[in-house]
Amino acid sequence: MFEHLQKLESRYEELEKLLSSPEVLSDRQGSNKLAKELSGLKEPVALFREHKQVAKEIRELELVLGEKHDQEFLELVQKELQELKAKLREIEEKIKAAFTEKDPYAGSDIIVEIRQGTGGDEAGLFAADLYRMYTKYAANKGWRVELMSATNNESGGLKEVSFSVKGKDAYSRLKFESGVHRVQRVPTTEAQGRIHTSTATVAVLVEPEEVDFVVEPADLRIDTYRSSGPGGQHMQKTDSAVRITHIPSGVVVACQDERSQLKNKNKAMRVLRAKLLDAKKEADSKKISQERKSQIGSGDRSEKIRTYNFPDRRVTDHRINFTTHQLESVLEGEFDEISAALIKAEREEKQKNR
Repeated sequence: MFEHLQKLESRYEELEKLLSSPEVLSDRQGSNKLAKELSGLKEPVALFREHKQVAKEIRELELVLGEKHDQEFLELVQKELQELKAKLREIEEKIKAAFTEKDPYAGSDIIVEIRQGTGGDEAGLFAADLYRMYTKYAANKGWRVELMSATNNESGGLKEVSFSVKGKDAYSRLKFESGVHRVQRVPTTEAQGRIHTSTATVAVLVEPEEVDFVVEPADLRIDTYRSSGPGGQHMQKTDSAVRITHIPSGVVVACQDERSQLKNKNKAMRVLRAKLLDAKKEADSKKISQERKSQIGSGDRSEKIRTYNFPDRRVTDHRINFTTHQLESVLEGEFDEISAALIKAEREEKQKNR
């Protein structure tokens, strides 16, 4: 482990020199990539340096104990030595935790997709509730949300919506949201007061940097068409909507929310890169069965992960058997309690499988 840390420290020092070079700084994309790598190394390198300093102090005090001094002084040295050894053990645990818990995508921006599932119009209304919940949660955290695309249904709900989230810990807090969310409640259109069950599917996708995940132009088919606008003076007069097909994988994305064809194309490309990276992650994780056992849920889009029960004011996460009766607060974007429980469960599972 410490040999690996030594290499990380050398790389950290190399990155510091590179990022002070005018040639590197003139390349904005390249320097941003290096700065991100430097930021990721900051914590383990700081811990390694602290470990080296404390270990040095311990060695010096042990030498003092071998010299002739009065008993009172030696007792003080012995006490300080015990404190330093306890501190060293604490640092070593932090280093182990840093390696155990480090997710290669920690700190990444994300794109969230919500689609109505079974339940007709009620499912669309639930999808809209989830969208509102996540955007309010993001606002509480100070994260920035950008709408990528949205399609409404006739009842005022959402058939599907995609949005990006940028901010500290956004990925770490929301990565567990992928899967099927189920709602149990009485729809406003239900005259008999019967409880209906509807679902919506959530996908949380890492948004890669363009330089990190290159998509070959030759692999794309790009079609433009007229957006379905609200009509009247806002009716689209040009073919501004964009549909991009990734030919090798068959993945299709479309965006029509912007009036500019270029803006729609750029947004669609961001979603496409995120979808292709997600497919690669899924393929990689299937090759590593042990890794999948240490995950809280598989992230499978078909896995039912959570139920929102209105009659009981209850939210239950089925992966960790966690239940809270603060349904209204959760839907208002206050679900730190749930995300903290999921993060804790993942950490415990990883430590168990180390």
